[in-house]
Amino acid sequence: MQADSRTAILAALGANLGIAIAKFVGWGMTGAASMLAEAVHSVADTSNQALLLWGGSAARRQPSETHPFGYGMERYFWSFIVALVIFSVGGLFALAEGIEKLRHPHDVANVAWAVGILVMAIGLETLSFRTAIVASRPLKGRSSWMTFVRRSKNPELPVVLLEDLGALVGLVLALAGVSLAYWTGDARWDAVGSIAIGVLLVAIAVTLVVEMKSLLIGESATPEHIDAIGETLASAEDIERIIHMRTMHLGPDHLLVAAKVAFRRGMSFSEVAAAIDAAEDRIRERVPIARTIFVEPDVYKNGPDTGSEA
Repeated sequence: MQADSRTAILAALGANLGIAIAKFVGWGMTGAASMLAEAVHSVADTSNQALLLWGGSAARRQPSETHPFGYGMERYFWSFIVALVIFSVGGLFALAEGIEKLRHPHDVANVAWAVGILVMAIGLETLSFRTAIVASRPLKGRSSWMTFVRRSKNPELPVVLLEDLGALVGLVLALAGVSLAYWTGDARWDAVGSIAIGVLLVAIAVTLVVEMKSLLIGESATPEHIDAIGETLASAEDIERIIHMRTMHLGPDHLLVAAKVAFRRGMSFSEVAAAIDAAEDRIRERVPIARTIFVEPDVYKNGPDTGSEA
């Protein structure tokens, strides 16, 4: 796991732990449904940061006989689990609590406590969100934030970004619910705030589940990396044609490349072997995360290059 990802996770962990404690105090003082929903949300977020750190640690294990390509996909698996936690512990709980309070509303007590804690939490979450944004910008480049979330091979930063964004919007919803319940004298506004938080968290969780599932079952390299690998192979003097090529991420920093190529006719076995080694070295130099490379010599047959990525 890169240092910037770890920094973002630790910042979110510290912020969410402090916020969770404060929210539970606020819920105890006010009995507000939206405050309880936010407290449970922060507990889920805190556990999620711990899971992301665990995944990063597990992914660093050396390849073994049973896992010869290493454990890099641990980071995808635990990020997928985090998405499920957001859905179940955060989203569904907030929905259930809101619906229950909508059916059986009761007045919110000590509103000043709730407002003060929520404002403090917004400040802490803003700092955590800012840290995640700063850590993500070098990887995001010129693409939009939505594109970064959908295309990033680093699972932790999109998770932390969406978690922090959801937490900030959720806090605003909780603040609105508590305030409207106090100003109107209608406690159902507090329940509506809790339901809105639940819908928000479920939407974020579904987004993350879809993206993490895609990474978990195996995504190809980015178009930029595919082009770079293809250009590197095509520019080799001894390679006449790329017949087809496949790539797959075995982790954020571990790319598998398998290519079938047609070499110059008349080359000896030793010359082909040397050309393969040279091609692999050039690919690793151009795309450092291409750590596992298989280049297979073959004879090109006239016809479409079925499934070619290059």
